[in-house]
Amino acid sequence: MSDFEPTTDFPEFIDDDDAIVMSGAAVRDQRIQTRRKLVLRALCVVAIGVLIGFGIEWWRAIVAVGGAYVSISIGIATLGAFARPIPEAPPAGELRRVKLTYRCSHCGSEIRMTLANDQVPEPPRHCTDDMELTTNLEDVL
Repeated sequence: MSDFEPTTDFPEFIDDDDAIVMSGAAVRDQRIQTRRKLVLRALCVVAIGVLIGFGIEWWRAIVAVGGAYVSISIGIATLGAFARPIPEAPPAGELRRVKLTYRCSHCGSEIRMTLANDQVPEPPRHCTDDMELTTNLEDVL
């Protein structure tokens, strides 16, 4: 399954439906990540108990296990980023929902793109030049 669902909405109704479509793979990955975090936290609590049982001061045990927790969490996140494949592009002809605004630098004309074949498509041309993207991509992606 993919996270993309083709749309048949008319452009004037696209703003009304901003629901995120979660696929089976994304939900399964999220459950696995949550389970890993719970297991790591449980191991940290056990490690603190074992260290205190061996006579190490409680605050030193917490600092040591806290540092180990941060290091292991960063390592798991880094390795997890390598393990997840890049999502496949949708088949040719399918469109994605986008909310992008472009402006012509010569005449000032503006257009709003609501459907495109890519998340960030190439800018349209107007007055023989590419139009400038005025939408903040950090808000869109």
